[in-house]
Amino acid sequence: MPTHFHFLLKQRSDGGISKYIGTILNCYSRYFNIKHGRTGPLWSGRFKNVLVKNDEQLLHLTRYIHLNPCSAGLVEQPEQWEYSSFGKFIDEQNSHIKNSEILAISPKQYKKFVMDRKDYQRELSKIKSLIIEEYSG
Repeated sequence: MPTHFHFLLKQRSDGGISKYIGTILNCYSRYFNIKHGRTGPLWSGRFKNVLVKNDEQLLHLTRYIHLNPCSAGLVEQPEQWEYSSFGKFIDEQNSHIKNSEILAISPKQYKKFVMDRKDYQRELSKIKSLIIEEYSG
């Protein structure tokens, strides 16, 4: 996404995700500042996180992430977003997702699950932006 990114991470030790994200943000900031001859922070505020409590929430979260570029009008189909893992989730032949600890759903079922809500999520995104514009107005 042009203004943010999503990671779906599993924490294996206390504070592990915070340390990992901190390292990514610091390294990218240094790279960007050197490349563009600038100094100072690139990011505003701390990263946002959500604790996933069950498999159903995990499934819906992955769908939200994969549809985010479509909802924003950046691409028509989620597999067109080059920075997405959606293609790996739906690859019948080489899916590292099938029968893994991430999702207990076949690539074919997952694609249907995501695509069935594509238009609905886009409409929700439009409504959300209207509500925010109205409120800040």
